[in-house]
Amino acid sequence: MPQTAKLKAAKFMAAKPSRRALIGSGGASLLALAGGAARAQPKISIAALFAGSVADGGFMQAGYEGLLRARDTLGADIAFEQGVAPRAEALTGALRALAARAPGLVIAHGGQNNEAAKTVALEFPNILFAVTQGAALGANLSSYEVLQEQSAFLAGALAGLTTKTGIAGHMSGIRVTPGLKGRAACAAGLKFANPGARLLTNFSGDQDDNALSKKIAHAMIDAGADVIFTMLNAGRGGVIDACRERNVPQIGNVGDWAARMPEVFIGSAIANSGIALLAAAEDFAAGEFRPGVLKKTGLERSDAVRLSLREGIDPALREKLAGLAAGIAAGRIEVPVEWAGAEFAAPA
Repeated sequence: MPQTAKLKAAKFMAAKPSRRALIGSGGASLLALAGGAARAQPKISIAALFAGSVADGGFMQAGYEGLLRARDTLGADIAFEQGVAPRAEALTGALRALAARAPGLVIAHGGQNNEAAKTVALEFPNILFAVTQGAALGANLSSYEVLQEQSAFLAGALAGLTTKTGIAGHMSGIRVTPGLKGRAACAAGLKFANPGARLLTNFSGDQDDNALSKKIAHAMIDAGADVIFTMLNAGRGGVIDACRERNVPQIGNVGDWAARMPEVFIGSAIANSGIALLAAAEDFAAGEFRPGVLKKTGLERSDAVRLSLREGIDPALREKLAGLAAGIAAGRIEVPVEWAGAEFAAPA
């Protein structure tokens, strides 16, 4: 298998995140991040691709924060590109542009990059590649996954234990594998905790459209949902607005929304995808990056996967959910990753 790629003379210069777009790679910004004085001989260099805004308050921001941790804890020189449309040609072009800068490691954040990473990794055999929340493997390519389905199962259980109507909502955007697995786990957790409950589930096709997500949330509430689990990025804001207007609690994901906004969120299915990115960087820095490997992290690492609950929640409910989490971690409770059923149609 290829050894860790040698760094070339090109440096990764520093700049703060910007919304300005450069020509190429789908009109996305190619940016380098501020990290203090330039180092004459950087220990490692890492470039990352984010198919969305690094300030989305969700999946992309979590990955970006993982990149910052790689800079701060590993002394890495970093560069990244954000705002790339999640289309094959745009992702491939963006990864190709990052690899052309000759970093030691290129990380594509999100399973939507699986095919693009396979293509570009073949073109740059002397550079190592990683996909987070994906399953792309190759001679110089590995994947790192945080098992968000484990916290999604707990989110479904929380919905099942708190719904009064017996109807819960689940909202997501793009149909990537981790999101589909999360939906399956949420449905299973709901039924595990409340066998008679029903799930309204929708993939809108867009992780960031607030007008669309608000419309779908209102429609779900009109259909009886009295708690909604959101697996969205910037589009979460539309659901927050709908839940405020209709006094319906929400369950978040990725970050700790229960701590950030306890007046709206009763809990949050934390699945810190930034840990997957950081793990790839840590392996690279330690010379332990192994191509062709899928590495998974679950509830055994609480900074990566857990269910947070807002302050003041019923202690008995908290204890039930802790018991479920322990059961999953110990392998006593199986978390399904496949689901089949009718989906909730987005309103016209």
